[in-house]
Amino acid sequence: MSTSDNPQLEPQTPVGAGSPTPDSPDALAQPPAVPPSAYATTSSLPAENPVWTGWDVLAITGLTLLTIVALQLVVLLAAHWIAYPHENLAEVAQKPILLLISQFLIYLVIAACMVMLVEGKYHVPFWQAIRWNWPRSEWRLLALGVVLLLVLSLLENLLPAPKDTPFEHLFDRPRDAYLLSIIAVSIGPLMEEIFFRGLLYPVLARRMGVLWGVLLTALPFGLIHLPQYGWAWGAALVIFLVGVVCGAVRAATKSVAASFLVHVGYNGTQMLIAVVATHGFRHMEKAMAF
Repeated sequence: MSTSDNPQLEPQTPVGAGSPTPDSPDALAQPPAVPPSAYATTSSLPAENPVWTGWDVLAITGLTLLTIVALQLVVLLAAHWIAYPHENLAEVAQKPILLLISQFLIYLVIAACMVMLVEGKYHVPFWQAIRWNWPRSEWRLLALGVVLLLVLSLLENLLPAPKDTPFEHLFDRPRDAYLLSIIAVSIGPLMEEIFFRGLLYPVLARRMGVLWGVLLTALPFGLIHLPQYGWAWGAALVIFLVGVVCGAVRAATKSVAASFLVHVGYNGTQMLIAVVATHGFRHMEKAMAF
């Protein structure tokens, strides 16, 4: 009697035949199925993901304002007591050198606070956290800053501007002018880029996207320079556009060092033109005519 005559003796096909069992070698060779939701999660990752929060940035901002008031007062009183005892406080406060000293000290304090925030609170290396990635095309970025100054100078000539601004008085003496030039191509752009493009931009980009992150970072960047230019909106607009370009470079390169180089190229060209036009800051009336 053959097995075909007896259904009970027919070889039974196991349930799920044709597909590998979980323990079979074929199953191990096949990658696990990925649910569609996983792809959606990956595609919706934020453009930036800093370890700090917007509250941390607000805390640094508030600390900066307090530091500005406190240090300027301390420097003013110390200068009046030590260097200018025979002048009243109003006259001493007009000394450009004191503003430069105050600014330098403020930068040091704020830099220390930002480092302590990132490394002390979140235990992350500071330069890595803010994405200080030195670019290979540093000369191109410096050149971009040069071109940016030349283009925006043409725009600035078409905008209304006050004839006398506090910024211009920083060039009244060659010594003060040279000190300002050094700050303008070193610690000045460094601190501004670290705060605006290093700390503030990633928080805004994570929450609102790259475009709004760039624009909303450039806005306060332009506004903080208003007092230096006599509250002229034309100057604020030009500096806002500088912030937009620096922010776009930061977003495209993922590097604060890249936006720093653009900033240095812009400021450095401005200072170089002033030095040449005034014969070493000795004839500032020529700079005003230029």
